[in-house]
Order: sequence, then C-alpha cells, then structure tokens
Amino acid sequence: MSQDEKTAKATLVQKKYTEVLLKIPHVMGVAVGLAKTNGAYTSDVCLVVMVDKKRPSTELAPQDQIPSELDGVRVDVQEIGVPTAY
Repeated sequence: MSQDEKTAKATLVQKKYTEVLLKIPHVMGVAVGLAKTNGAYTSDVCLVVMVDKKRPSTELAPQDQIPSELDGVRVDVQEIGVPTAY
C-alpha cells in the first residue's frame, strides 16, 4: 500500500473514531501523522492520539485504554503535555 493510500485509510479511521477517542480521559486530540519510536518519527502513517501524559495501561480502566490498532490502522499514543495560551 502506498503512503497516499495509507494516509487516506488513516483519514477515514480518524473521522470514524475521533468523537469516541476524545471522550477518553487525558486524550487531547486525534490526527493522522507519523508514528514515533523511541522519540523519533518513523515513516509509518498512523492515527496519532495525543494525550496530556502517557500512563501505563495498569493505571487505566479497561474502557479508558486506547487500542493499538483501529480498523487495520496503527494507533500511536503521543504525549503532548497540557496546552496553554499565553
């Protein structure tokens, strides 16, 4: 699958799941982007779920855990902190 096809599929998944994901505590946003591994971006197109702070799954209720994949698209949880306005 080409990068364009991966992006198009990820965009459909984003549209389908954004509303549900934003209801999960600590989720700040959902976007299509590149996955990160060990703090560095990869070339893998994925659904990026932005959270204020990453937490171990053991600290989260089952319904608050973010899946690693949705409809065949990788989900990457990325910590962004708490946005503030100046």
